[in-house]
Amino acid sequence: MEIKNTAMAGTLESSDITIVIEPNPEKEVSIKLQSSVEKQFGEQIKKVIIDTLKELKVDSAIVSANDKGALDCVIKSRVQTAALRAAEETNFKWGGEK
Repeated sequence: MEIKNTAMAGTLESSDITIVIEPNPEKEVSIKLQSSVEKQFGEQIKKVIIDTLKELKVDSAIVSANDKGALDCVIKSRVQTAALRAAEETNFKWGGEK
């Protein structure tokens, strides 16, 4: 999936995360993380972001994440939504759809 524009998903509310994805001219995934729990969970947050992008076949993007204590499932859904918006995808098969 090709990231074409800048797109955002999420909020700054407690237990949520804001994900901003934009094209990366250097053709790699770059993650900028800001989190109140970065020392404890920063590596796990980055892993969820990278794994989700791999599932979507995104290999080039700049991801800015502002975490407020989001669970892994919330991080994944926000990354999926931002990536699909940035790629201008409209026919994505969400889990369970046939």
